[in-house]
Amino acid sequence: MSRKIMVQGTMSNAGKSLLTAGLLRVFAKDGAKAAPFKSQNMALNSFVTKEGLEIGRAQAMQAEAAMTEPLADMNPILLKPDSDTGSQVIVCGEVAADMSAGEYFAYKKQLVPVILKAFHALEAKYDTIVIEGAGSPAEINLKKDDIVNMGLAEMVDAPVLLAADIDRGGVFAQIYGTVMLLTQKERERIKGIIINKFRGDVELLKPGIAQIEALCGIPVVGVMPYLKVDIDEEDSLSERIGRQHGDGGLKIRVVRLPHISNYTDFAPLEEESAVSLLYTAKKEELRKADVIILPGSKNTPGDLKWLRESGLDIVITRCANEGTLICGICGGYQMLGNMIKAQDTTMRGLGLLPVDTVFAENKVRTRVQGRVEADTGLCAGLTGLGLEGYEIHMGQSARRDSAAFCRLTDQNGTVKEDGCVRGAVFGTYLHGLFDADGFREAFIRNACEIRGIPYEAGEAAGRLAYRQQQYDILEQAVRAHLDMERIYGFLQNDD
Repeated sequence: MSRKIMVQGTMSNAGKSLLTAGLLRVFAKDGAKAAPFKSQNMALNSFVTKEGLEIGRAQAMQAEAAMTEPLADMNPILLKPDSDTGSQVIVCGEVAADMSAGEYFAYKKQLVPVILKAFHALEAKYDTIVIEGAGSPAEINLKKDDIVNMGLAEMVDAPVLLAADIDRGGVFAQIYGTVMLLTQKERERIKGIIINKFRGDVELLKPGIAQIEALCGIPVVGVMPYLKVDIDEEDSLSERIGRQHGDGGLKIRVVRLPHISNYTDFAPLEEESAVSLLYTAKKEELRKADVIILPGSKNTPGDLKWLRESGLDIVITRCANEGTLICGICGGYQMLGNMIKAQDTTMRGLGLLPVDTVFAENKVRTRVQGRVEADTGLCAGLTGLGLEGYEIHMGQSARRDSAAFCRLTDQNGTVKEDGCVRGAVFGTYLHGLFDADGFREAFIRNACEIRGIPYEAGEAAGRLAYRQQQYDILEQAVRAHLDMERIYGFLQNDD
């Protein structure tokens, strides 16, 4: 039987994902065969496993932190919101249905056997499992048939660590209110409290810690500082998307679509010294751009409509005509084309690429690798550079009278052309495009040359090595600021 512990939070964005990753890194470095588990994740940042199945990006990140391969069992239920009231429901890595919030609430109890089967499959392979909760366990309107917080902790008999976000203020009210809204049995599951995202002198916090321990009868097992680590986050409240990254001469602007998905595609560009990158929906920012990127979308027709209603379609088209470099990935690639047909609706695209897209019932989910094929426009000189990533899309795009961007081989060995290039505009279905060090450097260098911007190569580590460095920083912080001896005791159920 595996050892297990669960990280719950007083609210969304309390830092559960990073704390889970940090604990996994510690356990793995200490010799455990460790794995993450999140029964239900609501996220637009997703990942394709080697099995060809879709899970939340955060669980893929946590698996990487634990130095193991991401598996569909690590996130058996993924909800991908495609409107304010509905989501695509993915079960065991495959699309099950599109449901409204009410429909899913009534349906979710049927998923308990699925969740337990996935968890027990991990128990058979790993000796240590760190479980991540979702939202708050004190959402009293949602506690009926709970499958993500205390309900799940009881199902798998897991001790709980409760994380609270001090950076937003009211941390002691968060902790006390959460604990008091739980049943006595649920309170007894909470073995320790973690105060997260602290800035300042911890000595000033100690009187409050003593009082909250006395009020709740639960020890505070650590005060984690506000960490600046570059690790993939959940997408709902990410700070990454709200600020400019870098001050280099090449101004890259990612259009901040209402249903933006997989914006982690652009994290590698944020660290490049030649680049300043901003996620934006402001016309004036797009007009100043050297490169405009249209990212993935969970609702391509809806976001295309939004582009038109906001007038950003005109701005992007005008910028392209004036020499701004344009790139589209997945949904963004579809929008750059001539036409999108989804169900009974046909929409006119931006017309910057000779591509027509028709949405199908079956979802493409595959890991791919290959090379740049095109040698024209923005891709001139990039031919032959290696690429690796994954595809997740419902649309099928047909290219006419233009060059393909790349040639890819999927996990089944099928070779295919992907994407389209016309002049300074290109699009592709490939997520993880900029993770390839050689391609990323050449893309930036080429863009600087086309835009007349001096280029100096940075000294950053390769992307894979860089991510491992970030996990190690997280691990060191967890060891320094959490009482790991006590947490190991909880893991052994020795309280």
